[in-house]
Amino acid sequence: MSLYRNSAWFLKGVTEFTRKAFLAASKRFVEKDLEVSLAGRSFMITGANSGIGKASAMAIAKRGGTIHMVCRNKDKAEEARADIVKETGNKEVYVHILDLSETKKVWEFAESFKRKYKTLNVLINNAGSIMSQRDVNAEGLEKSFATNVLGVYILTKSLIPLLEKSPDPRVITVSSGGMLVQKLRTGNLQSERGRYDGTMVYAQHKRQQVVMTEQLAKTHTNIHFSVMHPGWVDTPAVANAMPDFHQSMKESLRTPEQGADTVVWLAVSEAAATNPSGRFYQDRKMVSTHLPLAWTHSSSLEEQKLMSLLEDLAKTFQPH
Repeated sequence: MSLYRNSAWFLKGVTEFTRKAFLAASKRFVEKDLEVSLAGRSFMITGANSGIGKASAMAIAKRGGTIHMVCRNKDKAEEARADIVKETGNKEVYVHILDLSETKKVWEFAESFKRKYKTLNVLINNAGSIMSQRDVNAEGLEKSFATNVLGVYILTKSLIPLLEKSPDPRVITVSSGGMLVQKLRTGNLQSERGRYDGTMVYAQHKRQQVVMTEQLAKTHTNIHFSVMHPGWVDTPAVANAMPDFHQSMKESLRTPEQGADTVVWLAVSEAAATNPSGRFYQDRKMVSTHLPLAWTHSSSLEEQKLMSLLEDLAKTFQPH
């Protein structure tokens, strides 16, 4: 089965996830969808100092949006902020330092953000982590799970009250087509059992993000949730985590701007908000979250189990 999934996924990738595929898809894009003024609207973007996150911040800042860059590395974040301000002329770009793998700090950051700022229109969960070997944070949680899943869950849940008070609130999570080869598994959330394969662990986390988005959309109906696949993008993260793939596909990889296109479209366009909440997108279009005949569907019981496990874990680290 995994051989079929991997082959079907690679075939799909070669035809749909490359730069060439983006250029073909972009022929049907509606240009005026992105002709919007975002003055007075605020956007939080995690991992905004490079790759898709920075390209998204740049595109939104160009349209007058206020940007809250949430980054791990202060120097890289300040450098990226300077680039964005210089290129867009928009000074409403703020840097916040947070490592999403530090669970308690995610809570603390979100709580202090809510005290300081009265509005947040859009949250873009972009930061992600692929580990080459299993590692745990100071709280004993597997690091990539803490970053990709629990950190995203806590940040989103904690900011929901602020989003709900703001006009036209949206949450966009940057997932990956890699999740198409994974069925949701709640029995080994922190990859304690079996051989640790960082790429597959990451793909599992991306499947969890899709399920999380679908579930949150059901319970918070006045926020527009979406999750998307940027395609195969030439970013520092891909080059570091998957050097062989990066090297062999380099000529076919999308630019960060192409990867960010659907993020920006979901974050700012009126057209995106008219679609149902909780869906998965690729190149500005709703697409299936499963490959045909790949048996990756999960029961609603399993999906609810994921949410309750995340809720329990999140509460454990909530400051009182």
